Amino acid sequence: MKLSPKGAFRNYTREMNVFIWASMINSTGGALMWPLTTLFVHTQLNRSLADAGFVILMQMLGGVFGQFLGGGLYYRVGVRRLLVWALAITSVLQCSLVFTAYASWWGYVITMGVIGLTNSVSMPAIQSFIGFRWSDRRDELFNVIYVANNIGVALGTALSGVLADISFNLTFLLNGVTSAGFAFFFYRFLQGMKEERDVTADEKTSGVPDQLDTISAADASSRPQPAAGVLPEQTIWNKLAAYRIYLFMSLGAMFIWLANSLWGSGIAPHIADQGMGFSMYSLLWTLNGVLIFAAQPITTWMKRTVAKRITDQLTWSGIFYGAAYIIIWIVPNYAGFVLGMALATLGEMLVSPAVPAFLSARAGREAPFYMGVAGGISSIGRMIGPYLLGVTYDQSGLIGVAIISMVIAILSVISFIIHAWLQKQDTKQTGSKMYSSTESIS
Repeated sequence: MKLSPKGAFRNYTREMNVFIWASMINSTGGALMWPLTTLFVHTQLNRSLADAGFVILMQMLGGVFGQFLGGGLYYRVGVRRLLVWALAITSVLQCSLVFTAYASWWGYVITMGVIGLTNSVSMPAIQSFIGFRWSDRRDELFNVIYVANNIGVALGTALSGVLADISFNLTFLLNGVTSAGFAFFFYRFLQGMKEERDVTADEKTSGVPDQLDTISAADASSRPQPAAGVLPEQTIWNKLAAYRIYLFMSLGAMFIWLANSLWGSGIAPHIADQGMGFSMYSLLWTLNGVLIFAAQPITTWMKRTVAKRITDQLTWSGIFYGAAYIIIWIVPNYAGFVLGMALATLGEMLVSPAVPAFLSARAGREAPFYMGVAGGISSIGRMIGPYLLGVTYDQSGLIGVAIISMVIAILSVISFIIHAWLQKQDTKQTGSKMYSSTESIS
């Protein structure tokens, strides 16, 4: 991937570029509000930091349920209706904060929780749409959209402080406007497209093991037969029973995001306790944003050499995160934080595009469901991490947080190794067309 913005988008079709830019603009809008939640609750509503943490917890809890819900509704509602309505409702709720945030504390908390839910409903649908629409280039597109979204987050975060100095209400309104714009984009972009019926032949091959092998021939013959070319509907329990597809990968991602709460619940208070300015902490995230764009040649080289398979990329991501926390444990000063952030960013660059890319290829038509499940499970780490590591910091300081994060990172590596082993076993047992045509998966 070339480093110049022009070069980065040169090799994509106009349709792809429009999608990438729209996604980046939406990420910019989203980043206008979430970094300021704690500041808004504490300074504008005059509530405690514990109350601010509770708001964030409720928003993340809504996000967990939203991921599950979005994956389950993909085929029941249709991708166009799901995306447009989820984003439109999110937009209305974001704009309503101009009134609800000040009218009632519990009204604000509930609104933020529902925003977390509706915003997350769209995530598995967007990822699945990318995987189905551009199946021949999905790995590449998942990566470039991930980079574009992070550019949007960097821009939004930079603008959020400026806008908040003018008015917090302005950040609410602009966030709502970008969500509405993204909803309108999908309304026009998907207009005239066939939705789930447009799934290609590869996606029609479900990655969920057919449970009929344990049913008698008589029972099987008595079941209503689907029309030619149409897959039989899998029950939710049958999908969940196919744990080899998603479970250990999702647990690995959950452990990663749990351990990565070290930055907000360990590094940030440590920097404050050492008398360093908050700008020193924000500089670490600036480094994160720069590296996500500038370090693409490193991860590209890894994908060509030591991490050719997606399962290898997942394992390497856990190794990088673990190495970052080891550095912070050994060198608990700002130089160690910089090096740790660099290593953690490389881990993030490997895991974030790999999860949807794997599920798009492995789960076939059922990818939306599994993306929702994987997103919901991994979001649990983001939800409980700040509290768990915050308590650890109060008891043991930064060293205790770093040690806990190291242990959790090791659990993520173990989970990814088990996931990789299961995929290899499936390849040997089934000789699946999916694997024979896509060696990079397992």
